[in-house]
Amino acid sequence: MTPTSAGRRLDPIALLGLEGPDVGCDGCFELLDQYVEGLATRADTAAAFPGMAEHLLGCPACDEEAMSLAAVVASPPPVRPPAA
Repeated sequence: MTPTSAGRRLDPIALLGLEGPDVGCDGCFELLDQYVEGLATRADTAAAFPGMAEHLLGCPACDEEAMSLAAVVASPPPVRPPAA
């Protein structure tokens, strides 16, 4: 259900003062791993994934998933014991 004001549908992206499309949850989850990897490598994610940042700012569930993936990407790989 989308909040309304005097019968008009409120646009959360416009309320946040953001520009661009919102990819939606389905689009976000489809590309989220690539987006997070792009952030980790300092790629131009705004150009490669238009609307992703706007969606994450307006969707707590997707943002939480992005933060979880970012933590995994940032963590060091497990240390394997030397072969005997």
